[in-house]
Amino acid sequence: MVAEADFVVVGGGTAGCVLANRLSEAGQVVLLEAGGRDNYHWVHIPVGYLYCIGNPRTDWGFRTVEEKGLNGRSLLYPRGKILGGCSSINGMIYMRGQAADYDHWRQLGLTGWGWSDVLPYFRKSEDYVDGASELHGAGGEWRVENQRLRWEILDDFMAAAVQAGIPAVDDFNTGDNEGVGYFRVNQRNGWRWNTAKAFLKPAKDRIRVETLAQAETVIFDGRRAVGVRYRQSNEVKEVRARREVILAAGAIGSPQLLQLSGIGPGDLLRKYGIDVIHEVPGVGEDLQDHLQLRCSYKVSNAVTLNMMSASLLGKAKIAAEYALFRSGPMSMSPSQLGAFARSSPDVATADLEYHVQPLSLDAFGEPLHAFDAITASVCHLRPESRGHVRIASPDPTAHPEIRPNYLSTERDRKVAADAIRMTRKIVAQDAFAKYQPLEFKPGSGFQSDEELARASGDIGTTIFHPVGTVRMGTDAEAPLDGALRVRGVEGLRVVDASVMPTITSGNTNSPVIMIAEKAADMIRTG
Repeated sequence: MVAEADFVVVGGGTAGCVLANRLSEAGQVVLLEAGGRDNYHWVHIPVGYLYCIGNPRTDWGFRTVEEKGLNGRSLLYPRGKILGGCSSINGMIYMRGQAADYDHWRQLGLTGWGWSDVLPYFRKSEDYVDGASELHGAGGEWRVENQRLRWEILDDFMAAAVQAGIPAVDDFNTGDNEGVGYFRVNQRNGWRWNTAKAFLKPAKDRIRVETLAQAETVIFDGRRAVGVRYRQSNEVKEVRARREVILAAGAIGSPQLLQLSGIGPGDLLRKYGIDVIHEVPGVGEDLQDHLQLRCSYKVSNAVTLNMMSASLLGKAKIAAEYALFRSGPMSMSPSQLGAFARSSPDVATADLEYHVQPLSLDAFGEPLHAFDAITASVCHLRPESRGHVRIASPDPTAHPEIRPNYLSTERDRKVAADAIRMTRKIVAQDAFAKYQPLEFKPGSGFQSDEELARASGDIGTTIFHPVGTVRMGTDAEAPLDGALRVRGVEGLRVVDASVMPTITSGNTNSPVIMIAEKAADMIRTG
């Protein structure tokens, strides 16, 4: 017997958990998640991202192709493979982006996606630490709290940023995030707060959740999506949708599943023997991501996590502080201090974001360096570079080709060079002088635009914000309309980071929650 529901949601990640909750108020919901339950202890301890990224229990383990802009390097490309998705393994930073991001979407012809339109959806699910206001909500599912530790060296970096011309701010989420301050985080009492706990758990009695369920294809009756075929425990199963199939598999998974289902570039699908249901060249294109440049400095006269955690005694003190008070380094997000700045006077709003950390390592998942250091990662918030996600096999379990095309435009390379120069300007201020900072990444020998662009290719890595691969738009190339319906077929929508026409100016997790909230309203009303 084939299972049925009003709505079939593919992907139990950030968007999928929100959708399942909201749509369960309007009908029966089946939620398919390729990963397992979020019952791994490192998911819930904030510092556990170090043990979740790159872990096959929680991460898809994707890699990019070798990138020309990264001087031939291939990057790990973490994506959550677990209930809660990326909200179970990410940096927990609560960030909406800028009002101008959403007003730009509206200017592209996407009616209903401007800042004034989406702000109520941010507020709807928000439970803000300082209570309700015109800009923030209280009592919702998505908890936002202050961090539970501070570092003297980060306080001094903030003072140096102010001396360098970046104003101090308390709230990055007012619509204009320019400034420097501590990030607020999605935690509750020192524990990670993911969308599985926030949205799925309260509605679990209304939702049928299938984990370890690998979606293989969307089932069509003519040009209407009527269900999903998936594999679970080595058995092929089907679930039928009376109303809609909704893909919420993320910026990598959703275009891959569409292509496997016959929706995508015709030549690509035919190459792998896939029948073309509807040719949509834009499916998998327009991949956008934030490339972070990990500028690192050795420091003296400082307390950093590198040496604090170097000894067994240090580790024991850190563990005891968390066990007793839910505070200290084990409660911290990967980045505690943030800053938004303009790379030049020519840009209208901040186009650089800093994630500043009292530690240094070659990459997350690698050991900390054996000396005191800080990392000031800086990313270009509105890159021009565009990449793609394309199937490389008709096998649903085979990873697709991921090609971000980082630093592929002259403008992106120039902004990268200017970003490193701005980092050097901040670190050179009097407020930071007592630490005697010594740049070891990329190294002070890189000075010209060309040298700094090349150095950016050596130190650049993803900050885990892929979007745009099944974008909404009013142009003929856009796979989705403004209601997130797949053009050319019926009964099928996409709701996740892939729908963004342009990337938001900041961390992307909470914008995805907003998108899912708005989509649920559109789906319920038809």
